Order: sequence, then C-alpha cells, then structure tokens
Amino acid sequence: MRAGAGGHPEVVATLPSLYAHRLGREPGPDSSRAALRATLAGPVDGLETDACLTADGRLVLLHDPWLGSSTTLRGWAHQTPWSDLRHARLRDRDGAPTAQTPMLLEELLDDAPGDLAVQVEVKAHGNPDLARATAAAVCRVAGGGADHGRMEVLSFHTIACEESVRHGMAARLVTWADYAPDALARWAARAGVGGVCIEHFLLHPALVERLRFGGLSVTTGTINDAALAARAAALGVDAITTDRPAALHHELASISHAADGGGIIGRGQPAARSSARIRGWPSISRSSTTSTSSRPTIRPSRRRPSGEKPQ
Repeated sequence: MRAGAGGHPEVVATLPSLYAHRLGREPGPDSSRAALRATLAGPVDGLETDACLTADGRLVLLHDPWLGSSTTLRGWAHQTPWSDLRHARLRDRDGAPTAQTPMLLEELLDDAPGDLAVQVEVKAHGNPDLARATAAAVCRVAGGGADHGRMEVLSFHTIACEESVRHGMAARLVTWADYAPDALARWAARAGVGGVCIEHFLLHPALVERLRFGGLSVTTGTINDAALAARAAALGVDAITTDRPAALHHELASISHAADGGGIIGRGQPAARSSARIRGWPSISRSSTTSTSSRPTIRPSRRRPSGEKPQ
C-alpha cells in the first residue's frame, strides 16, 4: 500500500473477496438469522460461520461448543440434543440474551443464495475425534449437489481438514503461527488441503510467497479496518474475513476513489451483493492429493454495481 493523491492510501485494483465473519458479526448476533439478513442486504462475497455437532448428530451454528458462551443454555453442544438447543436464545457481543435462536447448517444453505460461497469452521474444544466427526457431518450435509461445490471446511484441527478431503470437500487449515511454513505446505500437499487462513498481523511478503510457492491459497481475518484490509490486499491474499463486509467494501471503494480520482472498486458506485463463489475445486482423490497444481484456490469475481446485470 502506497500513499496516493492527497495522502490517501492506494488500494490495489483487484481486491480479495470479503467474507462475512459469523454471518456478519457487526449487526449480530453471531451466526443468526438477523445477521444473515443484514449481510445479504449489502455487498458480500461469501459467508463464514462455525458449526458444532449436537448429541443427535445435527450441526448447529455456534462459535463455541461450550453453550454458556453464546447461548442461554449450559453444557456442551455435543451432549445436548437439537430439541433443546433450538429453544435457546443467542447472546449478543456483550453477553445479553437476544430474541434470536440458533440455526442449523441446513437452514443457512437453504437461505443463502446458491451462488454465494460458504465457509464452515469446525468447532470441537480439545477433542480431535469430535472435530473429525463434525467435519464428516458437514460433508454429509453438503452432499454431492450444488452446495458441495460452494462450501469449504475450515478448522484449527488438522484431522478435521484431512477428514474433509477424504470426503472430497475443500478444506483450509486455520493457523495463528508462522512456524515452519515449508513444513505446513508439505503436509497440505500430502493431505490434499488447498489453503490456509492466517491471522492478518502475521502476514508479510516472504511468508505469503513461501505459502504460495507451496501451492496454497492464503486467506486472512478478521479485519474490520479499511487500512488493514488494503495492506492484506496488497500482499495478495485470496479472501478477507470481516465482521462488516458491506461497510468495509464501501470504505475501500471510497479510499480507492480518493486515491486515483476515478475509483477503482465499482467505479465509486454503490455495489450490489456480489455473486463470487469458490470455483474450480477438484474432486479430490487419494491419487491426486500429492499434486499441488490440482489443488484449489479461491477465485474472486468482480463486484457488480447496483443495476448492472450479470454477464
């Protein structure tokens, strides 16, 4: 990012996709119907949410498997049936109960436009076996239809990523360290995992270059500030997760417009919701997991200004 005209930061012409963190944490509550409605009203390239396995094998969209953190219930999600969870109330960012109740992954897939990418982060507190079972459940819900092609499993657990790939689902490891990126890339090549999501404060050109050289797609988050988003964009990340995708999109457009006098993003016009999705994910088999050239990358599409028809 460089200083442009008038001292404004210069934004690269092609920005990464913007994904709604927890379906849109700024309007909130996290991963709620209300957050989803607010997010879909503005420009967004994809949705990110968290999934916890319930006692009866359903996938509830909660950030934390310890229910007291985000709902009015107590206990663990995997020990609680959906018949109880469906009546819980979600808490807001300050911990106050709201009128919103938890969603299932199936409901999200039904309500989200079919051309919108969906990232599902597997949540399992210190339990690798549960993480693997949760990843397998996500793959079952995705099935072999249209949802399978637009979904990606995220996890801090390597075993969950490996399980997802075994089911032919795209997977991305979430990491909060820059330790041994070459070893990380080698593991991903063996496992067939196509990408990593790294905290934005760890990113620098050499790290991104080494991960790219290893054949990995690189995404980052959670970024809510336009200047930090522009920095990540300049490093060439594929997607940015944000609590406020519509607002961040408009702020980046304003910065770009001021920097070059013409507006790079959407030519300074209000943008409609983008139709970007994860494209080109191969059907991963054991015979193809060692080939970095066949592994997927997120391919962001251009955001359409309001009133512009798709090509």
